[in-house]
Amino acid sequence: MPAGVLIVEDEPLLRSMAVEFLSEAGLVTFEAENATEAIELLNRRAAEVAVLFTDVRMPGSMDGLELARIAQNLWPWLRVIVTSGAFGKPSDKLPDHADFLRKPWLPLDLLAHVLKAATEFNALQADTPMETKA
Repeated sequence: MPAGVLIVEDEPLLRSMAVEFLSEAGLVTFEAENATEAIELLNRRAAEVAVLFTDVRMPGSMDGLELARIAQNLWPWLRVIVTSGAFGKPSDKLPDHADFLRKPWLPLDLLAHVLKAATEFNALQADTPMETKA
């Protein structure tokens, strides 16, 4: 089964570009406009999502860094990629095992980061005994 990627981006053009490019690459994509939508989607479909790709700056009650921390706490199998053009890599604020992709990203760079994260996800799944998988 292809890895599902949840793209969380408040800018519609960037979100649709990421969805289109990753879908054309054969990945299952989900999208959310903000962190609240992302949490709601994950509450319903987390078992289908391997990678969370989120912008840092978004309107709403939480930013992408907080979303990434919450998502990794609630769904520890998720691999997280954080993106931002507003500042450099916020390494001291990134959750454990999260990756950073600076904006403006190129589609092939996004794909490389997502495929790396999906590979890590698949390796974790292979190491997890079947009775503990959700």
